Amino acid sequence: MAFEELGPTFVKFGQLLSTRPNLIPADFVEEFKKFHDQVTPVPIDEIKKILMEDFGTRIEDIFESIDPHCMAAASVAQVHSAKLRNGKEAVIKVQRPGIVELIENDLGVLYNVASLLERYVPESRAFNPQAMVDEFFKTLELETNFVVEANNIRRIGANFKDDPLIKIPDVYVEYCTARVLVMEKLTGTRLSEINQIDKTGINREQIVSSGLKAFFRMVFRDGIFHGDLHAGNIFILDGNRIGLVDFGVVGRLSRKTRDAIANMLVAVATEDYEMLTYEYIELAPYNSRINLDQFTREIRDLLAPYHGMTFKNVNFGKMLMDSTSIAAKHQIIMPSELMLFFKAIVTVEGMGRTVIGDFDLMKYALEFANEIVKSKYDPQKIIHDLTNVARDSATLMYTLPRQVRQLMRKLNSRDFALDINIPELKELKGAIETSGNLTYLGLVIGSVIIASTMSLNINKGPDFYGIPVISLVGFSCAGFLSLLAFYNYLRK
Repeated sequence: MAFEELGPTFVKFGQLLSTRPNLIPADFVEEFKKFHDQVTPVPIDEIKKILMEDFGTRIEDIFESIDPHCMAAASVAQVHSAKLRNGKEAVIKVQRPGIVELIENDLGVLYNVASLLERYVPESRAFNPQAMVDEFFKTLELETNFVVEANNIRRIGANFKDDPLIKIPDVYVEYCTARVLVMEKLTGTRLSEINQIDKTGINREQIVSSGLKAFFRMVFRDGIFHGDLHAGNIFILDGNRIGLVDFGVVGRLSRKTRDAIANMLVAVATEDYEMLTYEYIELAPYNSRINLDQFTREIRDLLAPYHGMTFKNVNFGKMLMDSTSIAAKHQIIMPSELMLFFKAIVTVEGMGRTVIGDFDLMKYALEFANEIVKSKYDPQKIIHDLTNVARDSATLMYTLPRQVRQLMRKLNSRDFALDINIPELKELKGAIETSGNLTYLGLVIGSVIIASTMSLNINKGPDFYGIPVISLVGFSCAGFLSLLAFYNYLRK
């Protein structure tokens, strides 16, 4: 409720945190899942004003008509149906007025909060709050730039141009700006409208199967996938075709991450927990303090009770999210793209259960994962990898003599010195300096107090209510120096 009152930026931040059980307690995750991104629509006159500002021409020259009633209104943008001058049906996604400025101001607040957390709450440093806000900033920066979303749609559309079952809307690039996105309107039934789907006689099994295959094809083959594939973003078109919309959140996976995800899925299916933990550690930054045996044991305790059960009875996405919580406990930092994939798995699984109620996500995932694993041993891929190794080796052999010669020159130079950087020594040095300063200040304060006390017995000189002024000055200085020492202690 507090986040909702703070506005759209914090709503978005709460939605992000709801997908990161490795960062926040489970109770908070459940609360943040309750966020609804629906807000009061902006009047059509303000929408038209933005269109005129971005297009620099009369709206009537581009659109034959614009529906004044919005199709959807979210915290960042709202959507209206329209008709272009060439007769094509279109959808206009327009950014809410002033939303970018509001987000920038709110992000400044979040950065300050993150900085205070890292400074005064040592337990939070393991989660790197400022990096978390950085990740959120990058996500929002892309989500509020509709030119990026238009490019995402074009790229994914090109990947599925030959697929008869998947439809990605065309983007009218000439009408797209950072605040306005104009694309083809898909005519069909939203997958979230279950009752309407039953009336049209659509095959639910076929729809879910096609949707999951498309998702895993994006993940494993293309390396770019829809990050928010819930039922509201999926349309059922004529001929049981599937149309996908809303590409504001898109994940990108490197070849290494795709291979690791495939190995993880195979490891879960075959109960190879050592392999699963190894893949986690390989993707995370190096950390010499990881207790591999303990990490493997805890992962086994999480997953083993479900082994042998059909994944129809298991929340697979939640299992993956819970495993990241265990990884965080062992200070294993998961890359953001992997967390987005896990979040997408949770969303896709929820979509599938909404439509069918009982389906096996793992079956579809393993089909593609096994292909990825097998492709590692494909002769052409092996030749390609060996070619890369040979090229890198040749480069190394060519540059190595030169590098060795430079190293020897450096070692033989008169001003050669080793720069050894040990972080613990800096902390020790700082502690010794602080201790020395406080000790010195303590001696001064003690001396002033003793001198001021001794002067109480001297009756010469002015006094204040019977107390020599020199004693009062001494006690005041001692009190001030004591407060200064206490302040410096707290600051350090």
